[in-house]
Amino acid sequence: MSQDDDTPDLRSLLNAQTGTARWSELERHFARGVLVLVAPDLDLIEVAARIAEDDKAQVEAWMGSGQLRGPEIADAREWHEHDTEFWTVVSAPWVLVQETAGRR
Repeated sequence: MSQDDDTPDLRSLLNAQTGTARWSELERHFARGVLVLVAPDLDLIEVAARIAEDDKAQVEAWMGSGQLRGPEIADAREWHEHDTEFWTVVSAPWVLVQETAGRR
């Protein structure tokens, strides 16, 4: 499949859509069950791209290793207490979050 030189690739599009958000802005996504925690050693954009590309094998491998998971109530309590800041990107229907460096 060819792509026009002027058309950004998926990873570029996702990168342009990243941002930071505090836990207070993300709680509603946690409540809806669409928040996904990405381990700090993974590239947030790469994870979002693999989800968008439906790369089940890689996503399942990350989930199996615990590098990609749904947050638990204990996580939410800690994040609420500190109003933790995250890098975020949407790979519909999921909202992917990764704690910003230097939080702990």
